[in-house]
Amino acid sequence: MLFAEQLRAMREQRGLSRDDLAAEIGHTGSTVANIETGYRAPTSDQAKALDRTFGLPGVFERLESRLHGLPFSAGFRPFAPYEAEASVIRVYESIIVPGLLQTEDYARAILESHPDVTAERVQERLDGRMDRQKVLTRDSPPPPRLWVLLDDAVLRREIGSRKVMEGQLRHLLDMASRPGVTVQVITETTHCGLSGAFNIAETPARRIAYLETIADGMTTDDADVVTDLELRFDVLRTDSLRGRESMALLEKVLEAWTN
Repeated sequence: MLFAEQLRAMREQRGLSRDDLAAEIGHTGSTVANIETGYRAPTSDQAKALDRTFGLPGVFERLESRLHGLPFSAGFRPFAPYEAEASVIRVYESIIVPGLLQTEDYARAILESHPDVTAERVQERLDGRMDRQKVLTRDSPPPPRLWVLLDDAVLRREIGSRKVMEGQLRHLLDMASRPGVTVQVITETTHCGLSGAFNIAETPARRIAYLETIADGMTTDDADVVTDLELRFDVLRTDSLRGRESMALLEKVLEAWTN
């Protein structure tokens, strides 16, 4: 947000529109708007181009370099503050247990699978992921209403080891039994969530969505996109097992991992 505020102040001081600035750095007006509003993190090349445009001695480049120290991907960073203050969080996952419900061992196994990752980077991202989960136990404001939909395959994919999976399923059952948390399982093999996972955070002011991708993920508040994701979530929820049925399935899968 410091980068975004500095960019907006410099642009307005020069009397440039977003399209004017975009033309100078070789991007689109929507890209500039996304950076200025904090919905997209700038790239190193964009930061250097902004320094050249405004005649600055590497100010934006240094600000951009600080983003690499954050424990989230560039695509997720804009979503994180909205998740932290959300009153309602909706999550759909088709591949792995979502970050808010992962155990430390499960999360570590996933982070260690990333290519060319160092032990220090794994620990940094692991700490960030565990820190995110504090939103579910905060005192003020009250914790968000969390609604999670999981494809059945999530429960059966071995991550780390059988012992890791046993611990993860126990944690899922514990979380699903808490007030304000609902976990439902989709056993249908064909449904409208096959294209990918997504999160929706609802705050008093707006609704923000994060879409998982193989590259980096994307945060958006585009009304059409968010509305479409909410519709998909409602359809997936209709296709899911009911709460008690989902709990029974979780217990059955846990027994299988345990044995």
